[in-house]
Amino acid sequence: MKTAISIILLSLLCSCSSKERVQVTAPNDYNAYLNSPPVKTTSKYFELWNSKIKSDSLQLMSFGNVASEYTRFFKETGDILYLKKAEKSLLKATEIAAVGKSGYYRALARNYISQHRFKEALQWAEKAHTLGSGLQASQGLLFDIHMELGHYDTAKTYLDRIRNHAEFDYLIRAAKWNDYKGNLEVAIRYLEKARKKSESANNRNLKLWTYTNLADFYGHAGRIEESYQHFLKALEIDSHNAYAKKGIAWIVFSHEKNAKEALRILDAVTEVNKAPDYHILRAEIASYLNEGEMKNAALDSFYNEIQDLAYGPMYDSHAIAFYLEHTNEYKKAIRLAEQEVKNRATPETYDLLAYAYFKNGNLSKAYDLVSTFVEGKTYEPKALFHLAEIYKAKGLKNAVQRLKEELDSADFEMGPSFSYQLSTL
Repeated sequence: MKTAISIILLSLLCSCSSKERVQVTAPNDYNAYLNSPPVKTTSKYFELWNSKIKSDSLQLMSFGNVASEYTRFFKETGDILYLKKAEKSLLKATEIAAVGKSGYYRALARNYISQHRFKEALQWAEKAHTLGSGLQASQGLLFDIHMELGHYDTAKTYLDRIRNHAEFDYLIRAAKWNDYKGNLEVAIRYLEKARKKSESANNRNLKLWTYTNLADFYGHAGRIEESYQHFLKALEIDSHNAYAKKGIAWIVFSHEKNAKEALRILDAVTEVNKAPDYHILRAEIASYLNEGEMKNAALDSFYNEIQDLAYGPMYDSHAIAFYLEHTNEYKKAIRLAEQEVKNRATPETYDLLAYAYFKNGNLSKAYDLVSTFVEGKTYEPKALFHLAEIYKAKGLKNAVQRLKEELDSADFEMGPSFSYQLSTL
């Protein structure tokens, strides 16, 4: 009997130790980046080209270069006004350009992607494609937009047109396609090839893009150490990179469960970056710490900031989640989710719409939506968890168990409280 008990205890200890989370971060690695100097929202280059623009200006290159700088300022500060100023400059450039129009059309389409105005982005990308100049760039852009719109078959046709394993632009889009299909390891291999190309070319922007995206993919795959190292690589290139800092904060919070250190990192980010979604992360960390006042303040800040009409639909999906998880305004969530589906009909937007109906008590409508538009069409953990909740309410025990097994490895992506949430299904 003692032997049997010993075996049971040993097995329990082994089980616990197998789930221990290895410390991968160290403040000494990233502290210097948290204290980086303030972001400069001007430069000699910007002032030079901006000075050439007059009220009746026809200085084409000025508009294009100024738009590029405004876009950079937006990425570094999160201030939506810079993105809107970039849009204004690019619209003027498309009006006056006699040559090189397709390049300005593509730049404007990318601006609208950033604003989540995907249908408008599609119109400009199609105009660029029709002109024929920079055909491969236009086809790659059309792939990006159709993926955002949920037009996956159309997106695949454009991916096939640019197929070339020696090209960076193809590799990153092949990675995106395989991630959508649930082939994460294949997607990572494509991105690793893209990383080699960006490093051999020593292209700063391409290295930043591949390092941060690989960091995300490594995190999804449970390769946390590699994820962390790639966020650090990004910060070595750009000490202001808020996305990389947020990624490290998430590792500290979700993987290492060090909520206070995650808040310290987040504080450094939000001192210089105004993007509203940082408040959502702060609220999640505050909830984990049982800091109700901090959580409510963060949620209030998020809600108040997204009332700015300049954001348009940029934060609609966040707003829907806000209504569903932190208020009882389920009908408002349904109306906004319906708009989001019109904006881009993806499995993820249909998931939000279905979950809004579910929270509002319409289980039949929620089930119809997820069984038609979500089941088997996305691998996003949040959508799968909502699917499991709806299936549980329908009494589909086998389907719930299958989803629970699929979600068992999603705790890093979903946060440190997810294991408990999963146990309630």
